[in-house]
Amino acid sequence: MLCKYFGGTLITDEATLAFVKNLFENVFKRPLLNVNLKQAEVPDVCTVLKNEKGTAPGMMFEKDGKLFISMPGVPHEMKWIMTNEVLPMLPSKLKTAIIEHRTLLTAGIGESFLSELIKKEEEALPSFIKLAYLPNFGMVRLRLTATGIDKEVLANSINNHFQLLKKKVKDYLVIDEDLPMEAVIGKLLKEKEATLATAESCTGGYIAHLITSVPGASGYFKGSIVSYDNRIKNSLLSVPESILETVGAVSEETVKIMAENVRRIMGTDYSIAVSGIMGPDGGTSAKPVGIVWIAIAKSGKTIAKRFDFKFDRDRNIKLTAVNALNMLRTSICG
Repeated sequence: MLCKYFGGTLITDEATLAFVKNLFENVFKRPLLNVNLKQAEVPDVCTVLKNEKGTAPGMMFEKDGKLFISMPGVPHEMKWIMTNEVLPMLPSKLKTAIIEHRTLLTAGIGESFLSELIKKEEEALPSFIKLAYLPNFGMVRLRLTATGIDKEVLANSINNHFQLLKKKVKDYLVIDEDLPMEAVIGKLLKEKEATLATAESCTGGYIAHLITSVPGASGYFKGSIVSYDNRIKNSLLSVPESILETVGAVSEETVKIMAENVRRIMGTDYSIAVSGIMGPDGGTSAKPVGIVWIAIAKSGKTIAKRFDFKFDRDRNIKLTAVNALNMLRTSICG
């Protein structure tokens, strides 16, 4: 169909063929079928777009001053080709506007309150700079986007407004980069040459999952004890039975002991401990669904804080994780 529309003839792209052969011989280690060889066939009127995530290449055609991009349908392959082949090529093919982004991350303030706080700064933005609110669990990213044709003018203007924005939200500012909270934690721990462990009850290892989703986490994260059952809190984390029987697992006393003892067991500089009731069942009038205690321990100091989330199980777990990481961040930053 593409050959017919663009007036081309199928040929074998040698670079794609070599890549496919190497993939089957050295990676998949299975025979190369004829159907696989055919994926190296492309119209001779296209520009081949390399695909390092699969066997079928992308293709770019030019006709009547327009660009046509054809890509394989597998989502992660399309994403790789778009990111690494298509987008870098477009500026040389099209007269596009220059776009500049500046992003910061806030925590501890809701979107509506944040909007009110920076109202004057938002109103003062020139027409070519737009502000986007990008809320997530317990956090809000603010992204300035400037569009124009003069890169230097754009950069100077957006930088000035970004500095004003940072100054206004300084009490809630996590980082002035487009990074998730777990990457911020990793960056801080690397800078401090410090290590971390977690003791998780209600989050079931989700905090450890976030931390280890960041490349290089093995340099600062030592491990986790998922003490979902009270017997594990008692036997592994040495939370006394008397505390579990009196104030309970979801208490300041319990999470402080969990944090202190996992830090000792793992031999780390910092630790996080969480215990709560995520729902939809298990709550009482004294301890309703959504109650969470979070503790952060470091040498000579352990702090704990109670949170009361009022949402569904998934959101309660994610809010617990974000707030735990943010408490750790403030502890590291002093």
